[in-house]
Amino acid sequence: MNKRGKQIVLKTKKQVFGALSGNNISAFHGEGFEFSELREYAYGDDVRKIDWKTTARVGKPFIKVYNEERELNVVVSTMLSGSTFFGSDKIVQEYIIEVMSLLGFGAIRNRDQFSHILYADKLYRYSKPSKKIYAVTKEVDEAIGFNVIGKEANFDGWIDELNKRVLKKSLLIMIGDFVGEVNISLLAKKHDLVVIVVRDRFLENLKEMGEVTLVDPAHLSSFSGNIDSETIDAYREALVNNDKVLFKHLRRVGARFTKLYTNQDPYLELSKKMR
Repeated sequence: MNKRGKQIVLKTKKQVFGALSGNNISAFHGEGFEFSELREYAYGDDVRKIDWKTTARVGKPFIKVYNEERELNVVVSTMLSGSTFFGSDKIVQEYIIEVMSLLGFGAIRNRDQFSHILYADKLYRYSKPSKKIYAVTKEVDEAIGFNVIGKEANFDGWIDELNKRVLKKSLLIMIGDFVGEVNISLLAKKHDLVVIVVRDRFLENLKEMGEVTLVDPAHLSSFSGNIDSETIDAYREALVNNDKVLFKHLRRVGARFTKLYTNQDPYLELSKKMR
């Protein structure tokens, strides 16, 4: 394992296992349930559990009732495309890996199964579920050594792969910069879904740069031109619209979500936001 990978493992392991249980990210858990029966909907029930086929057939809303399983299947999937090879404070790729490590150790501490799926333009890694600390260490090592240059984010392929690979109801956590269209409706129906958007504040607050030459690490293409106020206004509008559409979709399908910035401590932010 390289130096940066060791630093991430040591830091996140200490944060998770050294914290009091009430402050630990292991409190950030989903629903480990197996199907039991159908019953008629009652006021206050979770609308996400409505069985629409039964409801349409009998003309009354019915929900699926589940029995709690003894352990949770935690699947963390990272989108490490070329766009994550940037950082004004910390490289987005490394920040995403740090978040993955925290969640992995949180699952292990909670005695849950942990697995990791790494995706970019295609599937690059899928680890088997494990309760061993080494499983998290291994995934950090693999992810930190992963070369993101020249890899364009393929969100449709990512979602299709998750639908095929994650068959058991799980706490499924997707981490990436999420610049692009996504449709996670099916995943949200099958799993307790959490989306973590990771961004660099610099990219959301661009300033005028004048004449510059920029290289896109995802497409390996270059751009030379004047980054003036008009260009920046158009860029900001596109990014704001991207997030409006994304968050509206996540709310509609009932997925939990948050946004983290690379100048924030991921452990503190997850502890605050994801309870």
